[in-house]
Amino acid sequence: MTMNRYTLLGRSGLRVSPISLGTMTFGDEWGWGADEATAQRLFDLYVDEGGNFIDTADLYTEGTSERFIGKFVAARGLRDQLVIATKYSYNAQAGNPNAGGNHRKNLMRALDGSLKRLNTDYIDLYYLHTWDRMTPVDEVMRAMDDAVRAGKIRYVGLSDTPAWFAARAQTLAQWRGFEPVAAMQLEYSMIERNAELEFADLAVELGMGLVPWSPLGMGVLSGKYKPSQGGATSGGRLDTVLAQNPGAKPPPGFDKLTERNFRIVAELEAVAREADRPMAQVALNWLHRKRGVSSIIVGATKPEQLRDSLASLEFELDPALAARLDAVSEPGRPFPYYMFEDGHQARIHGQVDVSSKSAAYDRPVHVPAPRT
Repeated sequence: MTMNRYTLLGRSGLRVSPISLGTMTFGDEWGWGADEATAQRLFDLYVDEGGNFIDTADLYTEGTSERFIGKFVAARGLRDQLVIATKYSYNAQAGNPNAGGNHRKNLMRALDGSLKRLNTDYIDLYYLHTWDRMTPVDEVMRAMDDAVRAGKIRYVGLSDTPAWFAARAQTLAQWRGFEPVAAMQLEYSMIERNAELEFADLAVELGMGLVPWSPLGMGVLSGKYKPSQGGATSGGRLDTVLAQNPGAKPPPGFDKLTERNFRIVAELEAVAREADRPMAQVALNWLHRKRGVSSIIVGATKPEQLRDSLASLEFELDPALAARLDAVSEPGRPFPYYMFEDGHQARIHGQVDVSSKSAAYDRPVHVPAPRT
């Protein structure tokens, strides 16, 4: 696998790189990002390596991320070559409840703002950023479809929603002729595998490409927290957030420095040593193998971090090593998911081997580049 061996995003025809450039780090407003000069180097490195999939959001660094991307893309004349994804949902004006949320009014407000900051007249992939628990799903899908028909967006995505919401959205798209959901963005890594309980099957069955964010577990899998070196903290995003709440319970999603996770990191360190690869590369390579994944979002604050991540495509992890990582990071199976495990399912299938498809069924189509 290489950066310029593109894959389709879900069931769409859109070609995207296997690694997407995450740009939450573009801008230093949040205390741990990259200044403009460094962000420019990261952008140039990514596109020069063949990458075409850029991920941002109106929320990121108070809009600076989108502004940087718009400036960098225009300077190099790359608008038509790149797939630019951004998101809406978070509030932009305290005290105004309609300046946030999933509803039509906020979607239209946020979309026009993103178009202006990105210095473009269309967005390739527009995500609902986070479910607001209130807006009807049919309102979201109709508003997204209207934006597609207006030429402002090309493809529709969902991020951080329940599985039922995503399934309902895709069903409405099919029934009513709305633009379907092409991508589903979720936190997914070796230390956060709950996406496998519902979303992997959802993605494959309903044609949504999974686009994992935080594939290194906010840096926990990057090699900065090696148990062999005492698990020392790294000064990155996770530490910055935890330092803002000393002695308090970590905010939701930031409770990464746990005994379980350090057991996973210890095994990852051992596997990486045997594979003769950095821990971050092994963690990303492992995730690329997972069901339903179209592209993985990788952020960086330094060019060497991004180079290291891109190199995760250069090798195939030995299946035996991958199996060890699967075992140590196996997520819990609460009801009803434990009933879908092999041992329980064997009672349904008469204690004989049963496959849903033959090995030759529906193999991926691969069109190789001409050899020179």
